[in-house]
Amino acid sequence: MKYIFIVQGEGRGHLTQCMALEEILRKNGHEVVEILVGKSQSRQLPDFFMRSIQAPIRRFESPNFLPTASNKRNNILRSVGYNLLKVPTYLKSMRFIKERIRETQAEVVVNFYELLTGLTYALYHIKVPQICIGHQYLFLHKNFHLPEINKAEIQLLNIFSQLTCLGASKKLALSFTKMEDDNDHRICIVPPLLRKEVFSMQATTGNYIHGYMVNAGFAENVMAWHQRCPETELRFFWDRKGEKEVKVIDETLSFHPLDDKAFLKQMSGCKAYASTAGFESVCEAMYLGKPILMVPAHIEQDCNAQDAARSGAGIVSDDFDLDRLLRFAGQYKPNPSFRTWVNSAPYVILHALEPEPHDLPYLSGQVRMA
Repeated sequence: MKYIFIVQGEGRGHLTQCMALEEILRKNGHEVVEILVGKSQSRQLPDFFMRSIQAPIRRFESPNFLPTASNKRNNILRSVGYNLLKVPTYLKSMRFIKERIRETQAEVVVNFYELLTGLTYALYHIKVPQICIGHQYLFLHKNFHLPEINKAEIQLLNIFSQLTCLGASKKLALSFTKMEDDNDHRICIVPPLLRKEVFSMQATTGNYIHGYMVNAGFAENVMAWHQRCPETELRFFWDRKGEKEVKVIDETLSFHPLDDKAFLKQMSGCKAYASTAGFESVCEAMYLGKPILMVPAHIEQDCNAQDAARSGAGIVSDDFDLDRLLRFAGQYKPNPSFRTWVNSAPYVILHALEPEPHDLPYLSGQVRMA
């Protein structure tokens, strides 16, 4: 079967999920004909993604969140205003998406939470089946308990999620834990999609704290804590535009550009992990048995953090309070059932991607199990 992927390029999680799913599909005899990735001026496509993907990659302009003046949490109102001004550009991107689906002769579109995909389906009434995948669809599940904070922002987030999946035949909700499917909303619960490199890592416990921040403004928090506790080594990765080399502050503090192999190597050997609560890296830390401090940068990550904390993964904070992380690490115990759930991902997700007869009457191929 021929798949085309359309991926939101914001952050790291959707990109690594895309990498993992391409590997699974290829191993099962399917073809990923092309990968379309949304781009913005504030983010660059990581080198590790370009190196790992086998299918041709094409870019298009896509809406994105803008950080606050301090480059920490995202500014919702500013982001809306900015993106409204770019509507003509986004209409051009939607025509591009439609044409790529047609020209590649894709039989299934897999949408990794890219807004313009849903809007393209609504505008052009595309007949090729669309399957959406992302942790955010879990927030639409009738039995998911949303945090009791920022209810207006949560409502906006869910409206955004619903727009991304307009025209979708199915939504695959990546979840930390097993849940019943929500058939009323066509939501299938599936395990996290982790890259193959995670499964080959041997976790050890070193003497440093590993970290990742999607907005580089959080570096100020990290550096302030480092000045108080210079004896604790910190190795942080950031998504800072233009940074290609490791920035060494001193012997015990360094900031690293995103790199898949280096990131996982540092993750596997750390004693604790601090993150802006992106779903993917939290899952990687949980799989490797690392205690986590989660510092959400926007409302979606607020939901991620609460869900992960309920699963026993870690604690939530407004800033990089590494003292709390170290105290939590002293009492943390990994959850073995999480690893079992993640290990089932290839089988569960392939089954969920299997086309329904009424959705694909013109196809003869079927998805095979691993």
